[in-house]
Amino acid sequence: MMKIDLHVHSKFSKRPSQWILQKISCPESFTDPMLVYNTAKAKGMSFVTISDHNTIEGALEIAHLPDTYISEEITSYFPEDGCKVHVLAQNISEVQHDQIQKIRKNVFDLVAYLNEENIVNIIAHPLYSVNDRLTINHFEQMILLFKNFELNGARNDKQNQILAQVLRQLTPMDIERLSNMYDYQPLFDTPWKKNLTGGSDDHSGLNIARTCTAVDNATNLDAFMTGILNGKSRAVSDPFTPQTMAHNLYGIAYQFYSNRFNLRRHTGKDQLLRFLDQSLMPVSNADTGLMSRFYTFLNKRKTRQENTKSVSMKDLIRRETERLFDENPDLMNIARAQSNKIRLGSSLGKQGQNREKLWFDFVNQLSNKVLSHTGDLLLGQASGANLFNIFQTIGSVGGLYSLLAPYFVAFVHFAKDNEMNTAVLNRFARYRNGMRPPRSRVNLGHFTDTFYDVNGVAQTLQQQVQAALKNDKHLTIITCDAQAEKTGRGVKNFTPMGVYEIPEYTEQKLYYPPFLEMLDYCFHQGFTHIHSATPGPIGLAALAIAKILKLPLTSTYHTQFPQYAQYLTGDDFIEDLTWKFMIWYYDQMDQIYVSSQNSFDELTERGIKAEKIRIIPRGINTEIFHPSKRCDILTSHYAVKEDALKFLYVGRISKEKNLPLLVDAFKTLSTASDKVHLIVVGDGPYAGEMKALLKDYPVTFTGYLSGEPLCRVYASADLFVFPSTTDTFGNVILEAQASGLPVIVSDLGGPCENMLDRKTGIIVKSDDGAALLSAMQELAITPGLCSQMSRRAREYMEDRSFDNAFIQSWEFYKKMDTPGSMEELAKAV
Repeated sequence: MMKIDLHVHSKFSKRPSQWILQKISCPESFTDPMLVYNTAKAKGMSFVTISDHNTIEGALEIAHLPDTYISEEITSYFPEDGCKVHVLAQNISEVQHDQIQKIRKNVFDLVAYLNEENIVNIIAHPLYSVNDRLTINHFEQMILLFKNFELNGARNDKQNQILAQVLRQLTPMDIERLSNMYDYQPLFDTPWKKNLTGGSDDHSGLNIARTCTAVDNATNLDAFMTGILNGKSRAVSDPFTPQTMAHNLYGIAYQFYSNRFNLRRHTGKDQLLRFLDQSLMPVSNADTGLMSRFYTFLNKRKTRQENTKSVSMKDLIRRETERLFDENPDLMNIARAQSNKIRLGSSLGKQGQNREKLWFDFVNQLSNKVLSHTGDLLLGQASGANLFNIFQTIGSVGGLYSLLAPYFVAFVHFAKDNEMNTAVLNRFARYRNGMRPPRSRVNLGHFTDTFYDVNGVAQTLQQQVQAALKNDKHLTIITCDAQAEKTGRGVKNFTPMGVYEIPEYTEQKLYYPPFLEMLDYCFHQGFTHIHSATPGPIGLAALAIAKILKLPLTSTYHTQFPQYAQYLTGDDFIEDLTWKFMIWYYDQMDQIYVSSQNSFDELTERGIKAEKIRIIPRGINTEIFHPSKRCDILTSHYAVKEDALKFLYVGRISKEKNLPLLVDAFKTLSTASDKVHLIVVGDGPYAGEMKALLKDYPVTFTGYLSGEPLCRVYASADLFVFPSTTDTFGNVILEAQASGLPVIVSDLGGPCENMLDRKTGIIVKSDDGAALLSAMQELAITPGLCSQMSRRAREYMEDRSFDNAFIQSWEFYKKMDTPGSMEELAKAV
């Protein structure tokens, strides 16, 4: 068997296609031709060739060595619209190269010349859009133009699999159909039989021969090329991932800066530099580069800025890298390793293959530490309304973005052609029964920061997981919580990289998610949709991931954070600032799901387009919350008098729930009657003060309850009172009615839309203590009305089962279109 990597670049490929390399005026490769030769031969390649873009200079530099030949990667175009394609020409002469350069602008002229000269030509990465103009019509013309197709080692492996599937199932009828459609006849025999080759498309020297072409029973170069033309070739590959591509981009820039700034003198002087050298350089005697230049800059004498309260980004990164090396012995071991053990020799084995993973872990840990620190600064400044410091901190994050940019580019690169791949499969699946089009099944990644909390939102999400498993829906809850002890099926919990405790809301914590880990996880899980249940840090991660992976993005608006902010701070400016952020965030969504008309109106009044918003059905488990659960739990466990009329509140004990209003109303009510009792289920920042205010009144605080005890308390009470004006839905309203309780709610917010006024309860004017007291008194002195409403409440909830609501909501995802063009995505990134 002979093996050749047919697609390798050297430093003579000078024009980068990736914007991150263009930004620093870096060529797309900085690999020396001799490095290509030595590495390829060390990895068992029978022959070595270099296929630079529109030049053979790299191949000529090694042409005097044994087992070499000349090739190039030709840039050509479809003449009608300038769609760019790349064509590999194998084993050519200098004269042929000169002629190719004269006619390469038109792909039809180029192919005619290559076939006339009997030059083995291969269409490189045929499903990858080089200049974002590729359509399925171009691909169909490629089928007529080319006999040989490359499975490209630097592209998404799914793309290669789709290409192979389509090509293997071509028929003479397909060729006839395409020939008639495009008025072109192939220039070779049996055009429906395609040959597949493999090439690494390496630009950094880090992955030479990772993908190659193998031909069995070939003993010389001519036999090898004949084997390709006769369908005897096959691609041998260790598939690339976004981590691999990002590692390559770091490596290219590293080598470029080494040469440009003569940074060899810094090698060996610092443990981080040694680690960078081992991670990013392909050979032992290579120079340091981009990261060494960066770190050398960081290690210069500390500036005055370091003495200020706000640490600069460069100083922060320097400090965190030092701490990271102190904390992580694995990184230290790599930094101390002997170069000849880690580079070329071991790159043939496991250590070399794991370098991209090691590098990912390093950048991930470093960015986590820096982002956590920056997040604390930003939130602290926001809570103090320090606008100038906010802008300064946001601006400094640009340095960290530059550090992470190669990963963003890599994931965008791997995700951007999904539409093209799907279109190709669907187009060819029409013409035969044997090919299955891609499944359109929804695979939803649902981001939340409240899955493990004790509130209605968390309980709803937990029920959604169970409903998804029960109904065979692909739903994964993605959350980030340091306190999570375990996760079950359908839940992925990430360890937060930091936490910010809100001073005014001590029980509410904002967890900083490990963004790169989440991005990598979502890519490999193959999500078709991303949903965010929060505008917090985890929701921002969901937004960025959806944009990078080009996935439809939806969100649920279920918490009135601006009103919360006003309650907590008493500052209208903070409320307005929170609204501006909320509207910006929700305006990025393709669809917004709300639970009530009130929330719909609130968002449209703030400027969100009505066509973006969908009111989704909500339900509960009407078997768990049921009047049959009524028992003596309140009298036996909480010493409530049997003859007392039992008012119940369930939820967070905080001022934004309008509980001071309930305190005053109940005081007045209990003064007039000794036959009433208030049961408060939950906890929160107002609990201590509320207990003190009601210490001389018939009130019971149970703390948090869940499961069967909660259901029994619901069913054993007589009335439910919920004065909140900040709830977009109010799941407790459904739970109470399902348990057979009349409800008293405010006319502002979502709860009033989930009951029937004067039938299943009473709606009172918001923020009106007298109205709340009047409703409580009316139901207290009218037992018949209370009993009637109790029966009607249960009847009203019979059709609000959670499973039915979940299935109806799931249909919204299936109907969504994929958002945005690639140009819009590129601008966003």
